[in-house]
Amino acid sequence: MSSVVALRRWRFVPLALLLLSLAACLGGARNEELVRSEDIPAEFDVVLLAEKDSQFDYSGVPLTAEALRDAMRYRKEEALSLQSVLLKRGEKQKVTDAHILALMRVAHELGFRAWVEQKGETGEIRVQSRSK
Repeated sequence: MSSVVALRRWRFVPLALLLLSLAACLGGARNEELVRSEDIPAEFDVVLLAEKDSQFDYSGVPLTAEALRDAMRYRKEEALSLQSVLLKRGEKQKVTDAHILALMRVAHELGFRAWVEQKGETGEIRVQSRSK
């Protein structure tokens, strides 16, 4: 009887090994828009924090993607430095794909470089055109 109980315990081992191997393979997946960059600036012109509902915290003010575009356009029109922007995790919100896509669109439109800091690593957001 005890050997039957022992065999029942062992039948979950292959499933557990399969799940562990899948987790090991997929655990390091990264966002495709992020690229490691060797020329990370020592200081960034603008530092944004991720907020809930795909909003950004810019100097203590929550902004939507459209409002962020307007704020960055204003900086550019006023001849304030706008070469590099860093997006970091907020107090209660981590950086999501929606944050990255919104910042990528604004950076591409206004011509500045954008970086994202996630899990202690800083990566540059680059727009990649699709080949036709």
